[in-house]
Amino acid sequence: MQCCPKSAVIELVGGEKLCKTHFIEYFEHKVFKTISQFELLGEQDHIGVAVSGGKDSLTTVALLKRMSEQNPKLAISAYAINEGIHGYRDQTLVTAQQFCDRIGVRLHIFSYEEEFGMPLDEMLKVLDVKPCSICGVFRRYLLNKKAKDLGFTKVATGHNLDDECQSIMMNQFRGDMRASARLGPKTGLHKHAAFVARVKPLYLCSEKEVTTYAFLMGILDKFTECPNVVRSYRAEVRDNLNELEHKFPGTKQGIINSFLQVLPSLKEQFKEEAIGCCPRCGEPSSKRECQACKFVLQLCAAKTAQMNSSPSMFDSPKPNLQGK
Repeated sequence: MQCCPKSAVIELVGGEKLCKTHFIEYFEHKVFKTISQFELLGEQDHIGVAVSGGKDSLTTVALLKRMSEQNPKLAISAYAINEGIHGYRDQTLVTAQQFCDRIGVRLHIFSYEEEFGMPLDEMLKVLDVKPCSICGVFRRYLLNKKAKDLGFTKVATGHNLDDECQSIMMNQFRGDMRASARLGPKTGLHKHAAFVARVKPLYLCSEKEVTTYAFLMGILDKFTECPNVVRSYRAEVRDNLNELEHKFPGTKQGIINSFLQVLPSLKEQFKEEAIGCCPRCGEPSSKRECQACKFVLQLCAAKTAQMNSSPSMFDSPKPNLQGK
C-alpha cells in the first residue's frame, strides 16, 4: 500500500508511506489479525491487561476494550504493579489510572511494598543484585498471583515485536533454548493449573508502529523509560538490534519470522519439562523453590542484619513471608 506520500506519518519497513487514516487502519488490522491468527482470546475470556502506563500496555488495553464492546462476553480489566521506583513508576501509574478511567476500564494496583515489605528502591540498597533481575522475578510473580486472585482467564501484555526480538537474541546468546520455547504470541509450554496463560496482541507490531499509533490516537503524548533499564543486558541487545535495523531494514521482522518457524519444534522438544509448585508460596516453579521466595528470604536476612547494626531501623517494615 502506497498512499498520500506527501501527508505520510510513517514509512514501513517495506517502503510503504501511510497517512494517518490508512496507518491506523493498517495497525488495528494487524493487531486484530494477530489475535485471530494465533487464537489469543476466547469468546468468554476475562482478560487482565498488565498495564504500566506506557505506550504498549495502554494501546493494548484500548484495543481490547474495543473488542469487549463488540463482544459482551469478553470481559476486560487492567492491573498494574507498583515496583516502587521513585520518580518513574509513581508518575506512569497516574497516567495509567487516568487513561483507564477515560475508557471505562477498572484498574487494580498492587505494590512490592505491600507484598514484600519494601519498594524496589529500598531492595536495591540492601541486596547486591541487578535491578532488572529482582524486579523481573517479583513482577512476574505478582502478575500471575494477582491474575488468579482477580479471576482472569488470560493475561494480556504489551510486548511488541522489538521486545520479542530482544528476548530471542538474549536467549540465543545465553544458549537458553528452553527459555525461547516459552516465548511466542502465547507464552508457556503447556497449561498449568497454577499459571494464567499470557498473550501478546502486539506481537507483530514494531515499537515504531506502536509509538506512532499511541501518539496519533492520543493515548500517550510523551515517552518515559525506567531509569534502571540502562543497566540491563536487554538494553545492550536492544541498542545493537536497533543499529542493525537501521543499517538493514527488516532485520527484526526477519528474526521474528524465522523464530515462528522453529517455535513449534522448540515447544515440542521441551514439552515434557516438569513444572511444579513452590512449597513455600504455591506458585509454579521449574525448581523446588521459586526465585521470588529465595529473594524474599535474602531480603529478610539483609534487613535483619541492618537492623542489628542500626537500632534506628528497627521500625522498618519487613518482607511479608506469610503473604508469599
